[in-house]
Amino acid sequence: MCGIVGYIGDKNSATDFVINGLRALEYRGYDSAGIATTDGGKLIYLKNAGRVNSLAKLVAENGNTYQTVDSKLSCGIGHTRWATHGRPTKVNAHPHTNADKKIFVVCNGIIENYQELKSTLEEKGYKFVSETDTEVIPHLIDSYLKEGEDFFTAFKMAVSDLRGAYAIATYCIDKPEVLYAARLSSPIVIGVGENEHFIASDPSALINNTKKVIFLNDFEVAEIKADKVHIESLDGAKAATGEVVELDYEAEESDIGKYPHFMLKEIHEAPATIESATRGRVKPSINTVKLGGLEAVKQQLTHIDRIIITACGTSYYAGLLGEYLIEEIAGIPVEVELASEFKYRSEPFTRNTAVIAISQSGETADTIAAIKKVEDYGILKLGIVNATGSTIARITDAGVYCHAGPEQSVASTKAFMAQVTILAEIALHLSDGKSKLFSPLLKELSVLPEKAKKVLEAEPQIKELAKKYADCRDFLFMGRGYLYPCALEGALKLKEISYIHAEGCSAGEMKHGPLAMIDENFPTVALAAEGPLLDKMLSNIEEIKARKGPIIAIATEGNDNIERLATDVIFIPKVREQLQPLLVVIVLQLFAYHIAVNKGLNVDRPRNLAKSVTVE
Repeated sequence: MCGIVGYIGDKNSATDFVINGLRALEYRGYDSAGIATTDGGKLIYLKNAGRVNSLAKLVAENGNTYQTVDSKLSCGIGHTRWATHGRPTKVNAHPHTNADKKIFVVCNGIIENYQELKSTLEEKGYKFVSETDTEVIPHLIDSYLKEGEDFFTAFKMAVSDLRGAYAIATYCIDKPEVLYAARLSSPIVIGVGENEHFIASDPSALINNTKKVIFLNDFEVAEIKADKVHIESLDGAKAATGEVVELDYEAEESDIGKYPHFMLKEIHEAPATIESATRGRVKPSINTVKLGGLEAVKQQLTHIDRIIITACGTSYYAGLLGEYLIEEIAGIPVEVELASEFKYRSEPFTRNTAVIAISQSGETADTIAAIKKVEDYGILKLGIVNATGSTIARITDAGVYCHAGPEQSVASTKAFMAQVTILAEIALHLSDGKSKLFSPLLKELSVLPEKAKKVLEAEPQIKELAKKYADCRDFLFMGRGYLYPCALEGALKLKEISYIHAEGCSAGEMKHGPLAMIDENFPTVALAAEGPLLDKMLSNIEEIKARKGPIIAIATEGNDNIERLATDVIFIPKVREQLQPLLVVIVLQLFAYHIAVNKGLNVDRPRNLAKSVTVE
């Protein structure tokens, strides 16, 4: 949610970089955009409610009105805003300024004490024009400058006054060859070039320009010039390192290619995603699974007798599958907690507990807070993330990367595939080869990409089903065992991108409430793949059919009975029960996608949602 970009140097146009960087961040969700840059000695300060393309048009149309600035470098910042405090209007769009429009500030996050700060500033004579919390920042900096502080000191003092979660970038036309940045619980990275530096809230905005980045840590502030970066820690907890790391994906991975939407491209990347998550890790030929990311904590893992998985949204449903996998394969008790609830709960921990945090971005605010909650208990903290160098990757003791590549669509698809694959690998790793499922699942994982390709071949049939059911207002998704979390995820996907009411439930709970909703206008998606609970599942389907409810079944090839019961059936290849979710979910993703397309909706950027939820 929200996006920050910035540039300083002599190799590129700051305006061009900022506009292109904002375009690269559009997938995160936003409702307004703005820019404050200096190119060729001309200050460009424009913002609008609406899309980045509209902002780019304003930049092109206003060339004769720009203010002159004494600077030989290109420098500036830009922002895409997802409204929190205040409506999505031009006035509320970032950057925000001080009274004489010399200090420009963009901010992601929420300043929790902004009302208190605003009142203090108003008593000093400062006037506010927007409804936002961010506007206090340029006025705070201005107030410290008037007390005689230099700009970097004024910036640090202003940031120290803030409470909440934030990523901040600041530009001042009186210091036209310097950018300033700060971070607390909201991501911001500095891209490193030759006599140029970049700023972004997401590395994907930098990938066309550099792979070398510096990740700011909490309570760090940076003074960024074309030829160097100076970083300080505000809380004195530890010295700022400014370590340069290299990103591990290519620019072309972010291209949409032949697909009409990123979501469809990412669903079709499922076979490659599974393969990337298993490559070098799953080795059936020597009957082993190797997770290099856990080697450093190998000894600690042998003493673990309880695991807590914490995550949000789709990652939470992957975690539910992880619970089933780890308990059955490794025999270790597992609890799965919504990160937003876990961080506020009081519960006992022992040193033999491990926490596994799952997050696609590695920047999910609630999940980060959940990890920080247990920092003082001395328990093992593990991460499953897709973004190398992200906050969760850095604050956990060890973990496993998804290697799924960038995911642009707001609705997560391939990240879920990678997370579940890795949870299966962790379960196998923790079993130390003792489970009877060890060898069979290693072999199954190695052939699973080919089976995923087979599921994708059913897309034309799924597309027709979506067309048939696109006008329905409600859906029920039901499953049992490993397919129960899939039912929850299938309902979430449909809600996210089609805005159709949907809910998932365990089929065993039908008689405890959900059955009351069933009639001829309320379709059920029944996850009826082969397994020990299939007969019970078929009984649940019978109950729905008796009440004239339409039934879309997802079943295993060779199940001749299902077509007698279901209105429509999609078949998947035979696969062991523990890995069925990785095939079933592809069908659910395609079904949700094609329903949303039929409804003419913005599939990649559903309303009110953001890709990376970096505030509560």
